[in-house]
Amino acid sequence: MLAMCLLLLGLGYVVGLYFLGSIIGGLAIAAAIWIIMSLVTFFQGDNILLSISKARKISKEDDPQLYNIVEEMTISSGLPKIPDVYIVNDTALNAFATGRNFNKASVTVTSGLRAALNRDELQGVIAHEISHIKNRDVLLMTVTSVMLGSIVIISWYATRVMFWGGGKRSNSRDSGGAFQAVLMIVGLVLMILAPLFAQLIYFAISRKREYLADASAALYTRYPEGLASALDKLGNSTAQVKTANKATAPMYIINPFAKRSAINSWMSTHPPIAERTRILRSMGGSSTLADYEKAYEQMHPGKNVLPKSEWE
Repeated sequence: MLAMCLLLLGLGYVVGLYFLGSIIGGLAIAAAIWIIMSLVTFFQGDNILLSISKARKISKEDDPQLYNIVEEMTISSGLPKIPDVYIVNDTALNAFATGRNFNKASVTVTSGLRAALNRDELQGVIAHEISHIKNRDVLLMTVTSVMLGSIVIISWYATRVMFWGGGKRSNSRDSGGAFQAVLMIVGLVLMILAPLFAQLIYFAISRKREYLADASAALYTRYPEGLASALDKLGNSTAQVKTANKATAPMYIINPFAKRSAINSWMSTHPPIAERTRILRSMGGSSTLADYEKAYEQMHPGKNVLPKSEWE
């Protein structure tokens, strides 16, 4: 997140220096774009996502078993309030969570997932989504996605203005002209590469939080095999979520439209499903965060899902 923040500030610096002749002005523009997008996303992001997904809120009477599982995992996780429960009428197997805080949280599953999973598997998926709420991943990914969007917007407009000959010009033919040329090259490189770097950082954060949600789900259910079996079914499904798009893809338990691959990619929002299930099954029936860490480290030597101080 710090790296993404520095990229955003760097763009503001270049835009202010080259186009406005004022560093403060460029930083102010970058900050204003970020603040406006943050306010819209913070207060309306949940409603927008649920509306785009065509999710329908249900009560306990509509689906007693599903609602009961949500209640169980709420208690197990220690959440202070039971999340709202939504259903999306879609044959694809998927689920996601929303909520900028515990009082505004919700869990959504597709009708296809509801029909395909048994109780243990459904419990694993619900635990994974509630983990995102408890670990504040929804808020984290909202903040990072807004920073990413701000970087993309500033880069897009700045490069086009630059190509059309915009920018503050120096009256000096010597040092000023040379400085402007160097600044233009550096600024152009930053404007082109900043969105790519920001996306890589965003994807890396998303993948790490998926691992953490898997670990937390194993802890809440005390049965890692339930989530592993559910992931197997989700990975084998070929149906794609009709209402999903690239902006909402990181919110789902698996990528809603990407091809399933065992090869981890820097451009992927989710870890490979085969790797996730292998880690869960390597826990040997145990369910603590320490057990997940040990299984994770076997596949990623020297790396952790959480700092050791969090789970020892």
